[in-house]
Amino acid sequence: QVQVVESGGGSVQTGGSLRLSCVVSGYTYRSYCMGWYRQTPGKEREGVAAIDSDGSTNYADSVNGRFTISKEYAKNTLYLQMNNLNPEDTAMYYCAMVDYFCKGGYLLHHTSDNYWGQGTQVTVSS
Repeated sequence: QVQVVESGGGSVQTGGSLRLSCVVSGYTYRSYCMGWYRQTPGKEREGVAAIDSDGSTNYADSVNGRFTISKEYAKNTLYLQMNNLNPEDTAMYYCAMVDYFCKGGYLLHHTSDNYWGQGTQVTVSS
C-alpha cells in the first residue's frame, strides 16, 4: 500500500523560506511521478510543482523562480524548497504521487488517481 507523508510546514514572515519534505513507501513502479499541490479554504487544490518520471521539473507560474522541487531517490523523498515567500503562498500543501510513468508536468494538473499525503500547513505573514 502506497503511503505519502509530508513534513516541514510552519509559519514565516514575508521573504522567508521553508522546505517541505515528502516520503513515499509501498510503491511498485520505480519511475513514479510526484508533485506538490496547495489549497486554501473555498478554493480548488492547485498544482504547484511537479517532477516527471525522467526527473524533468515543472512549476506553476505563481511560484516559478521562487520554489524548487527535487527528489532524493535513495531516500524516496521529495522536497519543495520555497524561497521569497509571500502571504499569497499561505495554504495547506499536499504531496502527491502516481504509481506509473508520466511526463510533461503531468502532476501539475492531474488529481483523479493520485496518492495524497495528509497535508502540511504553510503560513506566511506580512
